[in-house]
Amino acid sequence: MKLDVLAVGAHPDDVELSAGGTVAKLIRQGRKVGLVDITRGELGTRGSSEIREKEAAEAAQALGVEVRANLGIPDGDIVNTAENRGRLIKVIRRHRPDILLIPYSVDRHPDHENANVLCREAWFHSGLTRIETDDEGEPQTAFRPRAYYCFMQWFEFPPSFIVDISEEMEIRSRAVRAFKSQFYDPSSTDPATSLSDPKFLEWVRTRLAFYGSKIGVAYGEPFFSPHPIRVDDIWLLNS
Repeated sequence: MKLDVLAVGAHPDDVELSAGGTVAKLIRQGRKVGLVDITRGELGTRGSSEIREKEAAEAAQALGVEVRANLGIPDGDIVNTAENRGRLIKVIRRHRPDILLIPYSVDRHPDHENANVLCREAWFHSGLTRIETDDEGEPQTAFRPRAYYCFMQWFEFPPSFIVDISEEMEIRSRAVRAFKSQFYDPSSTDPATSLSDPKFLEWVRTRLAFYGSKIGVAYGEPFFSPHPIRVDDIWLLNS
C-alpha cells in the first residue's frame, strides 16, 4: 500500500507521545499514514512486550493509521547494521512514503539517538539501486522519500516548524492513553518510572501548550528539518 507519511519510533508509544497529533491531523486531511516501531519495547520497566503490542494496536486504531509494523530489532540494541537498515528499507520500499517522521538526533534515551541514525541511513540507502531487497520473494525497486522531519522527545530543540494540533488533542490523548501499562496506575505493582509519575501526562500537555503558544494556538507539536523548507507564498505563513 502506498503511504503519504511513515512515522518511525524506537519503541511502541514513541510516535504517539511525540507526533500523535500530527499523525491524526494528516489522517483527518485525507493522507495515508503508517507507523513503524523499531523494537517491541521488551526492556521497558513496566508492562511486557505482549501487553505493549496490544496497546500499540489499540493506539493505531484510535489514530486511524493504515499500517503499523514492528521491525523486531532488540530493545536497547538499535545498532546501525546492514541487516537492521535492510528491515526498515523493506518497509520504506513497500509503502513508498513521501515523508518520514523520525526521532531527533540528540536525546536522553540512547535508543532514540540510535534510531535517528538508523532512520537517516535507511532513508538514504532506500534510494540506492544497488542495495537489493525483496518483499516476500518479490524484488523491490529503489525508492527514497523526498524528506524526513524529526520529532521532539525528551530533549528540546529550536523547531523548524510547529504543527497546530489543537483539534487533534482528544484523538492524540486517546492514542497515548492506550499505553496504559506505561503511565500512572495506583493499582499497578510495577516499579515507578518517569512516565508513570502522576504528573507526566500533564507535563506532556503543558509542553504542547507551550509550543502551541509560539504559533498562537492551543497546542502544537514541534519538528526539526535538516534542510531548508521551500515556501512559494509567504502570505500563507502564520495565516
